[in-house]
Formats: sequence, structure tokens, C-alpha cells
Amino acid sequence: MGSKAQQDERAPGTTTIAPGVLVTIARLTALGVPGVVRMARIPGGVNRLFRKGSGEGVRIEVDEGAVAVDLYLGLAADTNVRAVSRNVQQEVSRAIEDMVGMPVRCIDVHIEDIDFGEENLPQGEEGDQ
Repeated sequence: MGSKAQQDERAPGTTTIAPGVLVTIARLTALGVPGVVRMARIPGGVNRLFRKGSGEGVRIEVDEGAVAVDLYLGLAADTNVRAVSRNVQQEVSRAIEDMVGMPVRCIDVHIEDIDFGEENLPQGEEGDQ
């Protein structure tokens, strides 16, 4: 009787999630992890501009209802890369599963840069970037 009552309470219809929503969830969650200082550019030239599910530092693919995420990150210099990467994977997976109810197939973290800041550069190199 309980499951029949629950089915009657739901409104008929479907819910769709735009790839941009998943990109936003992944991006904001990754930026909230200590040690992540910024999202990096997605390598790959022109193809990345026309790819659905891509945003600044995030590439999302949905296949058979499961989400695959590629994150391109810049980390702070004083962080443990392995620990930060694992934390990002756990937090992004949890956020996607909790917020939209979709299973996460994989989260690949690509460390594209380590941010040492200008104060750590040798003299004369500040303008060379």
C-alpha cells in the first residue's frame, strides 16, 4: 500500500537535466575543495568549443544514464596533489549523486598547473608569463 500511495503522489512526466547544470555542479564543487585555486583550460583546440557538456575546466559525458566527468585543475603549490585529487573526486561524485540523483561512472582529474604565485618567481620573470 505504501508504494502505491507514493506512486500516486508523484506528478506525471519526466525531468531532464541539461549538461550545463552538471558542469556547474562539478565546477563549483571542485573549486570548493581546499587546494584547488582555479579551473584550467580544457586542452584540445576547436573540438572542445563545439562539444556539449563542456565548460570552463569541466567536461561532462552522460552515457546510459551515468555521468563521466573530466576536471582540469590548477592547484596551490603547498598541497598534496594526490590527496586533493581524491577529495575532488569524492566531493564532485557526492554532489552530482545528491543533487540530481544520477550515478557517477568516473571522475578523471587532470592537474594542469601548480600556482606558485608571483612572489615565488625568480627576479625578472614576472612579466614573462
